[in-house]
Amino acid sequence: MRTYLFFISLLLTLSSYAQENTKVTAQDTLPPSEKYGVRAGIDLSKLIRSTLDENYTGFEIVGDYRFYKDFYLAAEIGNESFIRDEENINVKASGNYIRAGIDYNVYKNWYGMQNNIYVGLRYGFSSFDQTLNDYTIFTDTNYFGVSEVNDKIESKGLNASWIEFVFGIKVETLKNLYMGANLSLRNLVSEKTPDRFDNLYIPGFGRTNDFSSIGVGYGYSISYLIPFFKKKK
Repeated sequence: MRTYLFFISLLLTLSSYAQENTKVTAQDTLPPSEKYGVRAGIDLSKLIRSTLDENYTGFEIVGDYRFYKDFYLAAEIGNESFIRDEENINVKASGNYIRAGIDYNVYKNWYGMQNNIYVGLRYGFSSFDQTLNDYTIFTDTNYFGVSEVNDKIESKGLNASWIEFVFGIKVETLKNLYMGANLSLRNLVSEKTPDRFDNLYIPGFGRTNDFSSIGVGYGYSISYLIPFFKKKK
């Protein structure tokens, strides 16, 4: 969370600096035009975590399309593999996911700027496999566990869906190049579980638990805007 707040502060500082240094010319007296197009990039947090965490690999493509004033169609498509190693169980989850929805920009830009502070809604769907590597059973007569390390139990063709609320920021640091950060709150709607154990990690959703269907996520992105046309503001 500290890293996320630091990244947000950095983006806001870059935005303020860019706005303060925007040159005003005689043409600025004319109604400004704003760019409409596809903005596409990658989630940097997935690449960083893949480097630092030996139990995790992931890659995500992010994108949005501005279709009306402050409204954007948005989507994230990715792949994750994670080994959740707990005290009495070791499970690997791997699969693909997509999150799609809409964003609304609540930020009023200065002249010539196209930054976003947005809220959004997503529907997420994941298709994945779970592999139970080993687990420990505690008997009723004593507290000593018996470790099961026989053949791995593989469960294929699992899936899950969820709804998530997103808050984020995207700042144009160079022409058409954006840095972003986001935080999301997710609510699991449905899931297909293995026969002998629950899903401990769902690609695209994250960690699960027994006492709640709520999950959280975050990301840092870099993306490039491909403008299709301009409209008067």
